Amino acid sequence: MNINQWKLKLIFVMIVFLTTNCVASDISAGVNDFPSQRITISGAWALYPMMVRWAEEFHKENPEVAFDVSAGGAGKGMADALAGVVDIGMVSREIYPEEIDRGAFWIAVTRDAVFITVNSQNPVLEDLRDQGISQEKLHGIYITGEITTWGQVVGRPDVDDPVHVYTRSDAAGAPATYAEYLGSKQEDLQGIGVYGDPGVLDAVIKDPFGIGYNNLNYAFDASTGRAVEGAFILPLDVNGDGRMDSKEWFESKAQAIHFVMDGFYPAPPARDLNLVTLGKPAGMVRQFIEWILNDGQSFVHEVGYIALNSKQLKIELDKLK
Repeated sequence: MNINQWKLKLIFVMIVFLTTNCVASDISAGVNDFPSQRITISGAWALYPMMVRWAEEFHKENPEVAFDVSAGGAGKGMADALAGVVDIGMVSREIYPEEIDRGAFWIAVTRDAVFITVNSQNPVLEDLRDQGISQEKLHGIYITGEITTWGQVVGRPDVDDPVHVYTRSDAAGAPATYAEYLGSKQEDLQGIGVYGDPGVLDAVIKDPFGIGYNNLNYAFDASTGRAVEGAFILPLDVNGDGRMDSKEWFESKAQAIHFVMDGFYPAPPARDLNLVTLGKPAGMVRQFIEWILNDGQSFVHEVGYIALNSKQLKIELDKLK
């Protein structure tokens, strides 16, 4: 073989090599536009159970995507997102202007509500069943501190059992939303500080004189749809007339969800639950959030959350364009 033949053979081999690699790259891009990836998420206890389910379902459809989901409160979720520590923060309250100035981009993905919880052995439980509790009474318990006995709560001077008040020690959406309902801020809430949604409920269940507040999926038992054993969910006397009527009284999770959806339960303490990213999301994070607003909504009622209506879903999807 002369030198010209060697040159022709070398050129042919190079052409085959380059062509093969180009084809392989195109196939790879078509099969998986996103490489193996881990999406990190932290924040609100209120959204944590729903996010765990969404992550599981999305992973089934996209096995190359892994998730690291942790709770810790809305304050942590916002701080982690804005610091770039996580891809997504879970925030169960409104987004503040100063957070938007720092680059917070948010999408509402479902709704929730905060409910008042007391011990099922409360000394005036039957009175509470008949009356519920008004915004004014809650303000006296949590903000001014002027209501200190359960007798004062239900108008029975003969009852002097003390009211033991529990609140959240961590910056979170539930206390921020509850405080907003009382015309105040989280730092104004009086009481013994307890960490996390489960912590507040546990403190109330262990204390016959306790009162606290919990998000929907912590106040109600997932298997029975009733209040968690040892707790009583105290309905709000929305109109302040001192008695429960048909649009205020509920016993089950299904009834509570119905009241929130229909607007009978006030907002706050009902509110949107949000996902927050540092700037508009891109790549797989954006694809995951779009999936939540589309296919992911089919799991909302199953897990026990309150769905966004079609109008709001469109508004949230348009934000991502």
